[in-house]
Amino acid sequence: MQRIRTGQRQPLFDIATTRRIERAAAAALPDHALMQRAGLAVARLALALAPHARKVWIACGPGNNGGDGLEAAMHLQRWGKAPHVSWLGDAAKAPRDALASLQRAREAGVAIGTGIPSGWDLAIDALLGIGGTREPRGPMTEWIARLDAQLAPVLAVDIPSGLHADTGTGLAVRASHTLSLLTLKPGLFTGQGRDAAGEIWFDDLGVSTDGNAVAPSALLSSPPPQAARLHASHKGSYGDVAVIGGAPGMAGAALLAGSAALHAGAGRVYVCLLDAAAMAVDAARPELMLRAWDSLDPAAMSVACGCGGGDAVRSVLPAVLSTARRLLLDADALNAIAADPQLQRQLKARAGREGRSTVITPHPLEAARLLGRGTADVQADRLAAATELAQRFSCVAVLKGSGSITAAPGELPVVNFSGNAKLASAGTGDVLAGMIAARLAHGTPAFAAAHEAVHAHAACADGWPEGLPLTASELARRA
Repeated sequence: MQRIRTGQRQPLFDIATTRRIERAAAAALPDHALMQRAGLAVARLALALAPHARKVWIACGPGNNGGDGLEAAMHLQRWGKAPHVSWLGDAAKAPRDALASLQRAREAGVAIGTGIPSGWDLAIDALLGIGGTREPRGPMTEWIARLDAQLAPVLAVDIPSGLHADTGTGLAVRASHTLSLLTLKPGLFTGQGRDAAGEIWFDDLGVSTDGNAVAPSALLSSPPPQAARLHASHKGSYGDVAVIGGAPGMAGAALLAGSAALHAGAGRVYVCLLDAAAMAVDAARPELMLRAWDSLDPAAMSVACGCGGGDAVRSVLPAVLSTARRLLLDADALNAIAADPQLQRQLKARAGREGRSTVITPHPLEAARLLGRGTADVQADRLAAATELAQRFSCVAVLKGSGSITAAPGELPVVNFSGNAKLASAGTGDVLAGMIAARLAHGTPAFAAAHEAVHAHAACADGWPEGLPLTASELARRA
């Protein structure tokens, strides 16, 4: 068993693949062995999390997730705890493994009923597992409300009940800890999953997923490699970045992206403000070179286009799309492309030109515009939406949000596991754009540049002092 921490590269398996792994493992093991291993793992973690808990409420659903809870109850009873099991099942309809664990729990003397105890020191959520396809209803909704209302810790078995294991959506238990069994599921790490799952633990139940028999649906992010700079190098060794954006009233977005690119290691950064009355120099950041965008050669540098671009960015996009070799598109550039089929064709055509790479970094609303659907549809399946963006526009797509997802044609999507809500402030997306652009300028391949920058960007927030607001300017200085 291991606690999943930020920076561990781990495979994530969707429901269908997890079911295949489960069936193969069950066929190779004695009857009920997987459930017995799962129940023991849950009981051990419960004991480790709350060693002094006396009263443990175990809320068990009618299926095999409930069976895992019943199995855990049997062990806790034998270890001197006082588990109270509330079971929503029917012995006449229960799955065979769950029925066997019900019998084992009864033989151990576990108290099993349908009521909710008056109080508890620890709760175990074993109501719904990955097989739950509908929102909880009936008594289960009341039990979920009671689990969420108490201050005692809640350990979710496999996945918080009500959370969709693939998408991270649904009305779910808010657990303090989740023990994912057999495989790690994508829904724990994106969408509502981060809030629902709490601290995530993993036990493979002694079943290996190595080899070519099964393929993950995604990977968790890991920290970027640290490369030392050669002493015999100069500013030209680390590439040039041009930031094109900053329409009237929005210069700050472009300047933030430029500052982030500098701090992320670009050799030179040019900021091209789309405002005729723009400043000639940024006295606070004199390293940034302010230029007219048409005075530069986009083919010779990494270009970040769109940060604070407003409507003005529309007029420059055709030239940028046709000439930039390494291109990042964000914010208003994406909105302009979403509204213009010709720009969409230009974007997709870049993939067919040798040496061209493109990264797009939409938030959910921008992604919805690009895909021609509602934001709720994007959020309903973030992995699928990120993958569709990458395929439709033949580029690297970063779908920002809780558990940002980086996708590209021919690559396993990467789900980011660093970061926190300190990033929910204006300008942090512009900082990410600059960080990715700097990596592109270094020559890092576009997919790696994107997911490495996403991880590093969010990790800055993880290291930020508690109680101190994190502004985009401060974030850029730590890029």
